[in-house]
This record gives sequence, structure tokens and C-alpha cells, in this order.
Amino acid sequence: PEEADRVAWELLRSLRNRFPEVQIDGVYVQEMLPPGREVILGMVRDPTFGPLLMFGLGGIYVEVLRDVAFAVAPLSRPEAEELLELVRGKKLLTGVRGQPPVARAALVDLILRVSQLVAENPDILELDLNPVLCYPDRVVAVDLRLTVSEEDL
Repeated sequence: PEEADRVAWELLRSLRNRFPEVQIDGVYVQEMLPPGREVILGMVRDPTFGPLLMFGLGGIYVEVLRDVAFAVAPLSRPEAEELLELVRGKKLLTGVRGQPPVARAALVDLILRVSQLVAENPDILELDLNPVLCYPDRVVAVDLRLTVSEEDL
């Protein structure tokens, strides 16, 4: 932690010296995560259906196999649990070939929170959490891309 703090302050000083015209409020230091099973969770706002959630296995599974499922937000807990069942590679989440299962309850909670967020905020046009790393005891959203309506800027 002390080394990370020192390096973050050095980075901040260097950036401020190199780009004095840019306001930099700080840096965000995050733990380095071990490999986990990747999933993707996203949303696009459909003009007819409203917020359309997308869940799938991440990495090559989404890129090559397009193994994803869709549901209209907001979701109930049973609907969020069913969303996990709709992907063809769902067994990868339950643990295969000696791997432990992922924290299913935490993954369902994340889906529910994103579902509620996009249902309550119509200014969010698109959202992508990719990847979400899944472990036996937790899930961690590693990257987020968010698009909001220009009217709200």
C-alpha cells in the first residue's frame, strides 16, 4: 500500500508538470486481481422496450461464440437468476473440471443493481461492465463504459 501510494503521487506530479492546463483531481489505485472467470454485463436503451440488459460469458465466449442472453429491466431476483441460466456456457459458472463455482449470489446482486440503476436513470443510454471477474467469494467489475444522454450534460 505504501509503495502504491508513493507511485500514485509521483504519477500525479508528473502528469501535472507535463499537462499543467489539465485539471487532475486524483488517481484511482485498485488492487491487482488474479485471473477469474470473465462475464460481461451491459445495457442498451431500446426505443420500444426501454433498458435491455445483456449478460454473457466474457472473453472469447462473447467475442467468438456470442454466448449472451437478454432481458428487459428492471428485473426481479428470479428473473436475474434465470438470466444466468440462459447462456449456453452456464456450467462454467457452476464449476467444471475441478474449478470451484463462482459467487452466484454476488453475480445476481450485481445484475439486480445494474438493472435498478438503468431503470431509474433514463439518461443512461448504454452501459458495459466488461470484464466482470468472478471468483468463489466475490465478483469484481474491472472496467466500465457508460454513455449518457447529451441533454443531461
